[in-house]
Amino acid sequence: MTTPTPETFPPNPLLSAHLRIARPTPSIPALLPFYQTGLGFQITSSFTAHNGFDGVMLGHPDLPYHLEFTTEEKHDFARDPVRAPSKDNLLVFYLPEKQGWEAAVKRMEEAGFEAVRSWNPWWEGEGRGRTFEDADGYRVVFWNGGWRS
Repeated sequence: MTTPTPETFPPNPLLSAHLRIARPTPSIPALLPFYQTGLGFQITSSFTAHNGFDGVMLGHPDLPYHLEFTTEEKHDFARDPVRAPSKDNLLVFYLPEKQGWEAAVKRMEEAGFEAVRSWNPWWEGEGRGRTFEDADGYRVVFWNGGWRS
């Protein structure tokens, strides 16, 4: 049997897929100011009482990703609070233009969200990173730089 190489693999449909990042929350309304006002995302879809779940999708219609937050009617949030498992659970937005990065930071601050100290010092590096935390303890980083793989 020969070992497959990238040239012999079939086309990868994941390269053009739309990505949904989904997680539970004890309170959808508590998250909305952070993601709508702070990040500027729009509610693109929502549902209520679907097999015991409520949910909301946030993003922008033209982007290849969106976020989904769900809450389960019978979930015991007192026993299982659904907080971020660590301070290093991140969504990172790479903003290569200084002006765009500054505008994103200003938008969060004007929405009432203060930057928090990053768990990983990399994200504080050279003043190029700013980290914000949502109501569930999950974090968003704005990084003033481009992404290169």
